[in-house]
Amino acid sequence: MDLTGKLLIAMPGMGDLRFEHSVIFLCSHSAEGAMGLIVNKPAQDVRLSHLLEQLDIAPEQPAQDMTVYFGGPVESARGFVLHSPDYQSNLQSLAVSDEFSMTATLDILEDIATGSGPKRGLMLLGYAGWGPGQLEGEIAMNGWLTAEADADLVFDLADAEKWGAALQTLGVDPVSLSASAGHA
Repeated sequence: MDLTGKLLIAMPGMGDLRFEHSVIFLCSHSAEGAMGLIVNKPAQDVRLSHLLEQLDIAPEQPAQDMTVYFGGPVESARGFVLHSPDYQSNLQSLAVSDEFSMTATLDILEDIATGSGPKRGLMLLGYAGWGPGQLEGEIAMNGWLTAEADADLVFDLADAEKWGAALQTLGVDPVSLSASAGHA
């Protein structure tokens, strides 16, 4: 099972508050583990302008100030940009799918600051990671649902609406979900 480029949708009652109502875009998934970015949890009191200032990058368009997201609990000081495939870093971008790429090099922030970055993107700090077999186990224990990733949902929908909208792509009404698995 390769879930690269898919969404993980946190089930109620998963037990880890960091992931409550999370929607995670999986950048990679293999036998070695998985890496994803939470796309619906804005970081508290952090804006792209703050990061650019800390990195001594002067934006040409100061009005364009992206929200920065909590991408996950691993390496929370490391930055990632999940973006549309129209942008390719001069250093390295990972083409995840036809609709998504991910770049974790400084040049994308410089390009965003000059207006030559991707048309659509999310800036994230940290990531969610799983060791070999860990994610598969969490899915089997009713911790996550998986869905196709939709660029409009990830990039354009209001953060508070992403979890419910991701569930609705599966035909699941968020109100009907239970925090515990049933047994027949």
